[in-house]
Amino acid sequence: MRAIPQTSLLVLALSGSLFLAACGGDGEPSTDASASAVPSASASASATPSATPAKVPTSKDFAKVDVSGAYGKTPKVTIDKPYAIDKTRTKVLDSSDGAVVGAGQTVEVNYYGVDGRTGKKFDESFSAGKPVAFSLDQVVPGFSKGLTGQKKGSRVLIAMPGSDGYDASGGNAQAGIEVGDTLVFVVDIVDVQLSEPTGTAVKPAAGLPTVSGPLDKPVITIPKTDPPSKLVVQPLIKGDGKKVGAGDTITFAYRWQIWQDGRLVEESYGQKPGSSPLSGLVAGLQEGLEGQTVGSRVLLVIPPDKGYPDGNAQPKVEKGETLVMVVDLLFTQAGQ
Repeated sequence: MRAIPQTSLLVLALSGSLFLAACGGDGEPSTDASASAVPSASASASATPSATPAKVPTSKDFAKVDVSGAYGKTPKVTIDKPYAIDKTRTKVLDSSDGAVVGAGQTVEVNYYGVDGRTGKKFDESFSAGKPVAFSLDQVVPGFSKGLTGQKKGSRVLIAMPGSDGYDASGGNAQAGIEVGDTLVFVVDIVDVQLSEPTGTAVKPAAGLPTVSGPLDKPVITIPKTDPPSKLVVQPLIKGDGKKVGAGDTITFAYRWQIWQDGRLVEESYGQKPGSSPLSGLVAGLQEGLEGQTVGSRVLLVIPPDKGYPDGNAQPKVEKGETLVMVVDLLFTQAGQ
């Protein structure tokens, strides 16, 4: 999905930081809140490149890594150091039959990271008492490779070589990570973005726009009547996931048309879903989506006073036009 101008209905908002705490050089988290915990795709550009690393024989398995502890609990990770992996590899420690993680999707996880060279922990999220959420498009290749195809509710062990970790940014001095270091993560997959709405069908009230077609390409047919003067919120599919809170950031698919002439203004179907803090959307979406559940498909008819009272330049909305929108709620993340 393309980035949408601030004046649009939607504001594409990507997480500014994926770390809960900085990583001190001794392997313990520091109190510097500006640092990161899961390696981001734009890892610290200010990191000072390390010296040429000593050659460590590469492994093709996890024979030198021992992990104990159950899903949901802080793991104990012991590494026969120095340890290096030949390529990013994943081992399922606790299996699950939950939803599958797709490429580029948003996930919510708890993690525990250890440097294979030193055997020291460089960061973890378990002690914070809440998981972290991020898009797999925002992390280094090893984390994305390791989680794609895994399942919600599982615990996985990921080892990634430096080339899939921090090598591109010269290591990470704050975390004590040098160029060439293999990173080892134990990851509990807490939640996974849905690929489409899922739940119980709801019969809509009479007189509203109708929604037909396949789930991944809905068609909105607007009646040739005057639009309602008040906000209409009509669930079409009732999902059984988390409720959206006022401070949440949501991931959602959408189609947006104008009541008066039926023209299509924007849609995300066939592209990447949108992502935005609920507070960054127009008033009608904030009011209509708060309290809805993940997995739901919601039809909203948004009058001008809860949309664009004075119209909008780009995308074009004339003053007085009523918005008609189908929204699929695919993921929600509580505000940090």
